[in-house]
Amino acid sequence: MSLSKIYNKGVLDYPKVMIIILAVILLFFSFFINDFKLDASADSLVLENDTCLETFRDIHERYKIKKYLIITFTPDKDIFSQDSLSCINNLSNDILKINEIDSVISILDIPLLKTSNLKISDIKTENIKTLKTSNINYERAKTEILNSPLYKDLILSRDGKTTALQVNLKINLKFRNLLKERALLIDKSKKENISEYEQEKLIKLNREYEDYYSQVSKKRHLIIKNIRSVIKKYNQFGEIYLGGVPMIADDMLTFVRKDLIFFGIGVFAFIVIILFVIFSKIKWVILPLISCFFSVFLMIGILGFLSWKVTVISSNFISLMLILTISMNIHLIVRYKQLCNKYPSKNQKEIVGLTINKMFMPCLYTAFTTILAFSSLVFSGIKPVMDFGWMMTIGLLVAFVISFILFPSILTLMKKIPTHLQENKESKITNFLATISLSHGRYVLLFSLLLAILSVWGLSELKVENSFINYFKKTTEIHKGMLLIDQKLGGTTPLEIIINFDTDTIKTNDLRIETKKEPHNKISSSESGQNEYDEYADEMEEELDWDEDENTNDYWLTPYKLNKIKTVHDYLSSLNEVGKVLSIASLIRVAEGLNNSKEFDGLELSVLLKKIPDEIKASIIDPYISIDHNEARISLRILDSQNNLRRNELINRIKSDLYSKFSLSEKNVRISGMLILYNNMLQSLFKSQILTLGTVLLGILIMLLILFRSFLLSIIGIIPNILAVGTVLGIMGIANIPLDMMTITIAAITMGIAIDNSIHYIYRFREEFSKNKNYEETLKICHKNIGSAILNTSTTIIFGFSILIVSNFIPTIYFGIFTGLAMLIALLSTLTLLPKLILILKPFK
Repeated sequence: MSLSKIYNKGVLDYPKVMIIILAVILLFFSFFINDFKLDASADSLVLENDTCLETFRDIHERYKIKKYLIITFTPDKDIFSQDSLSCINNLSNDILKINEIDSVISILDIPLLKTSNLKISDIKTENIKTLKTSNINYERAKTEILNSPLYKDLILSRDGKTTALQVNLKINLKFRNLLKERALLIDKSKKENISEYEQEKLIKLNREYEDYYSQVSKKRHLIIKNIRSVIKKYNQFGEIYLGGVPMIADDMLTFVRKDLIFFGIGVFAFIVIILFVIFSKIKWVILPLISCFFSVFLMIGILGFLSWKVTVISSNFISLMLILTISMNIHLIVRYKQLCNKYPSKNQKEIVGLTINKMFMPCLYTAFTTILAFSSLVFSGIKPVMDFGWMMTIGLLVAFVISFILFPSILTLMKKIPTHLQENKESKITNFLATISLSHGRYVLLFSLLLAILSVWGLSELKVENSFINYFKKTTEIHKGMLLIDQKLGGTTPLEIIINFDTDTIKTNDLRIETKKEPHNKISSSESGQNEYDEYADEMEEELDWDEDENTNDYWLTPYKLNKIKTVHDYLSSLNEVGKVLSIASLIRVAEGLNNSKEFDGLELSVLLKKIPDEIKASIIDPYISIDHNEARISLRILDSQNNLRRNELINRIKSDLYSKFSLSEKNVRISGMLILYNNMLQSLFKSQILTLGTVLLGILIMLLILFRSFLLSIIGIIPNILAVGTVLGIMGIANIPLDMMTITIAAITMGIAIDNSIHYIYRFREEFSKNKNYEETLKICHKNIGSAILNTSTTIIFGFSILIVSNFIPTIYFGIFTGLAMLIALLSTLTLLPKLILILKPFK
């Protein structure tokens, strides 16, 4: 029995049974709709196998780096006035009352060594003054802060008008341990075969991680919500904004959630309007909407069942599902109406059967080519992008099944409604485009050539960048806060430089500290240097009165190491793209200010580190050196708002300079941070999409060859889509709009959806040409029938994507604009360039 007979027997003979089966399937998956979740965490936007991720986690674990939020405060009065300082104090106290807040560090809490008139020997907690100390000289304190290597451009802006409060969140040890245990097991599974017990344990850990992360995310959202509530009370005293990496993730999640709901409803409402405009009958509005309802809710249930989270990258999947489902339904409706008009004597079942038989193959191939385009995302190596590829692959299969089972089943049960002449009136737009192809074909070819040249130029200018500040509209709180932090308080995106000093030993008996690398300034480098060093070591040992039980860690920081840290620190500070740089050198320079700006020798450094109180050491020393691992950490932040910032170039330049200018090898330097992780993600995504785009084109070409059995026709069919994708990417390159984590998927999505137009047009052209054997006549006929369907579906898609421009999330706006523009170019190319190429090359015999 042929496929068509099986289909007719199942769907057309038993439509009620088909509807019931689909309803039961939908009911089953509806129980998993509550498991449908969103994820905008930092981990969701990094490469799954990125070795830098392991380094990033290792650094955060080793240096006990806490997650924190930043509150910027620009008071109406002078910051050092009593009213402003009192406001900062009250704000800090109110923030501390919120659960899960570990501490709040403000301008009131920082130690003021110069203002305290201390000498190195007098550094004790009780002797150090802060702005909370009574009778403190505020002008002197202000001068110290504005000139401090530690605090200027960090806690207080250079103009002295804006200050920052660092809100440290409590470390969630359970979550950190769970993450660490899971990461170790995942890493082991990649390197070797793990046991069955370990596999079961990993599955269990993955479940625990997903569940617990959901709790952490909700708790983090509540913390941010509570902080914002507190901040509102202080708006009357000045300009206050909230920023920080945790807030970026939370706001992205909030925007994604809003966009998912708003744009889903918006596209749905627009579809209702466009269907009514196109068909003017409630019947042709309700029927496609039922298909959309089934497709979308079934897909949401499937995602919940599979525990696939929707991320920033896949946040538009509902809009895409609606658009893809409705486009299939519009093609079916247009074809059904044409057949009703052509065969008025046939009954409803016959017309429906004929419609399905005529449209099954072109729709099947359009579904497969679109699936092929989305499947390119699966090879990106980035889990949310890969998941998006799989989501849309399954979503297209769902849309196809619903369109070819539910739609005809319901339509079969309905009475045949005669098609009136006014319902089949010709489209002025398609007639106009047909005239252009027939009478002005040379201009079509010339304009297409110009677009191709534009595309090549623009593609050469294309780049990828990741700027969180530019991800949000200027009117949003997060944009204002991040911009203020970026421009006045040291930058936004963090970067970490770890310098390892190899395994030089420190011997307590003879004080031979780093002899391989560090001849002390009192030691000659001549051949007699060793004897002089021995004499110097004896002097030092007497001066220290060294005990055999002395802790050698107190003498880890030597002038050689400090000088190396200082030179790297100063180099990083000199870069235009870099904001605030912090390291152990920052503290030492503060101490040198108390020492009449004289540099310390080895003994003085050791004494200094021993005398610093533990509470100060924990906040400004421990985060920057790890004696056990013989390494130092330099933390910096990138000025994310710079228009000419090229993150990948900056990272490569820093690496190159560290190796060439500072005699550091790859084993001595590790670079990590959010900047590295997101840059790696984007670079990998760009490479994978560019490389797989050729594979997608080849795959589509092969599918067209199978469908049309003509190499020439396949080439003709794919040209309009290449032109559409190339033109849009070219415009982005020329307009200096970088590809980001969302817009980088435009090429695959456009290629997948736009090829549908070519397939439908060529398939119909071949069918009509076999009847009249006249190219020009066939072109006119095709523009009247399939041309109208292509126009209607493309219009729906274009305006569907255009709704995205009202989002607060800039990548979503760009995605909507450029995908809609690509579909417009594909529409015009399909109805002008494609038919002109057919007229010229005459591929049909």
